[in-house]
Amino acid sequence: MSGIPPFIIGATVVSFATTLPEIIVSVTAACKGQTEMAAGNAIGSVTANTAMILALSVIFLPASIDRARWLPKTALLLLSIIVLWLTGLSGMLTPIGCMGLALLFGVFVWENIRSAKRDRTGQTAAAGASLPGSILFFLLGAAAVILGSRLLVDNGTVIAREILHIDERIVSLTMIAVGTSLPELVTAVSAIVKRKASLTVGNILGANIIDMLLILPLCAAVQGGVLPVSRSTLMIDLPFCLLSASLLLIPALVKGRFFRTQGILSLVLYIIYTVLLFVLS
Repeated sequence: MSGIPPFIIGATVVSFATTLPEIIVSVTAACKGQTEMAAGNAIGSVTANTAMILALSVIFLPASIDRARWLPKTALLLLSIIVLWLTGLSGMLTPIGCMGLALLFGVFVWENIRSAKRDRTGQTAAAGASLPGSILFFLLGAAAVILGSRLLVDNGTVIAREILHIDERIVSLTMIAVGTSLPELVTAVSAIVKRKASLTVGNILGANIIDMLLILPLCAAVQGGVLPVSRSTLMIDLPFCLLSASLLLIPALVKGRFFRTQGILSLVLYIIYTVLLFVLS
């Protein structure tokens, strides 16, 4: 083992790996000019990760937390949602807004490195799979993610326009967002089975920060430096995203642990939010 705690592993290596589908789906949508799908997938994934996946983890495994490790990443996540909302008030994510998000992403990377150095126990890494085998499986996995992402974008568009007759934003916030969040769900289920709640929390926090701070600036870059932000995103999606994150994370920081009622309430609110998206579309 590397000696790095599960929380740090979840917030770095696991988070980047499980966020790859969201990155490729959103960038693919942006390349096709489907900006609402690009933004909706990133924001919807954060909401699904928090209000659904983390909520389920809290319901099945309400655990105590280490507030010292939680505070920086929780603050970064909440701040990233607020910054994205403020920078999008003009209706566009501009290069200046992208620079602000990129700066916060740099802080996130620095915090992970600092935490890893602080918490390393000095144990040597255990022997694992061979390097050629690891590279092969990585390339196969990346190819599968790219193919799956193209299928999600293309077929999500067909579902939105021709079958449900609703905005692409709705499909991207719900079905596509949940689809690209499946790696986080699998990680959460595995952590629940192994009774390692910190891995779930760290993974979801890290994945959400990456979704907010990295994906949307990448999409803006693909679009020539700006990314349209719809009024519905500003008035409904981002406020609910902030509400769901605050509901689960702030009380846990104050009390030093999760409570099952938090998870239940968050899951109920997510169901209501999803239903309202389709009803109001």
